[in-house]
Amino acid sequence: MRVDFAPAAEAHAPAEPKAAPLYPVADAAAPVVLPDLPDLPDLPDIPSARDIATADARALSKVLFRRMAQLEEGTHEYAYVRNTLVELNLALVRFAAARFRTRSEPMEDIVQVGTIGLIKAIDRFDIDRGLEFPTFALPTVIGEIKRFFRDTSWAVHVPRRLQELRLDLAKASDELAFTLGREPTSAELAERLGMPERDVCEGLVASAGYTAYSLDAQSDDDETEGSIADRLGEEDTGLEGVLDHEALKPLIAALPDRDRRILSLRFGAEMTQSEIGAELGISQMHVSRLLSRILARLREGMAGTAPA
Repeated sequence: MRVDFAPAAEAHAPAEPKAAPLYPVADAAAPVVLPDLPDLPDLPDIPSARDIATADARALSKVLFRRMAQLEEGTHEYAYVRNTLVELNLALVRFAAARFRTRSEPMEDIVQVGTIGLIKAIDRFDIDRGLEFPTFALPTVIGEIKRFFRDTSWAVHVPRRLQELRLDLAKASDELAFTLGREPTSAELAERLGMPERDVCEGLVASAGYTAYSLDAQSDDDETEGSIADRLGEEDTGLEGVLDHEALKPLIAALPDRDRRILSLRFGAEMTQSEIGAELGISQMHVSRLLSRILARLREGMAGTAPA
């Protein structure tokens, strides 16, 4: 059968195509001869969209967009045209996905997400507005990919406003570091972004949740340094006094008021024995004897409560 798509194709075809026309014709003004399709009698059959040159794909896309506008959504013909448009413009998705090739996610996943954005762009595109489809679709495809990274690439879940703030902080930090010759402070970042410093601090803390590292991971610079846990971990000396602190609580509570006050002045206020004597109206020697007796009582109590 013969279907006349020549006027539309000629109107949108490039002046100097880089590859042979999609459908060979004897005369540019002659109608395009299409194969017979029992289910889709008035639409072209495209066996492999990957074999079509970019210029031909754009020209055919314009024809298909006009045809899709005339079809009823949900019909076999509409689905055929829509799916063909997706296949013809997959190169646009691969172009957008190449911007994110340094990410850790597989490129196949990025292309798949970008294809979702392409489908959304096809559904919203209106060819009568005179805008080129790649110009319209590229921001949608890139936005879909960025949304994928924003929602799935964080090691921990943080609010969306902090995810977006991280990008603003990174950009402002790079600009200020170039200008100042050093890393900017949180106050300088807050002034640059025009927001309270507490919000900047919250964003900086949230940024640390973008990537998580295993404590067993080895250093990329020097394998002899050991794991991150070996380099960052250290003994907390305060843990050694936890049991002693808890054991001392009831012993100190059982002391007379004057003895507890002497302990408070000596080890809390860090007063000398002479200053304590002046505070209590007793001699420095008397304070020394009282401290010795109090500490000996506490040691006996600790020895009695200590585990065998």
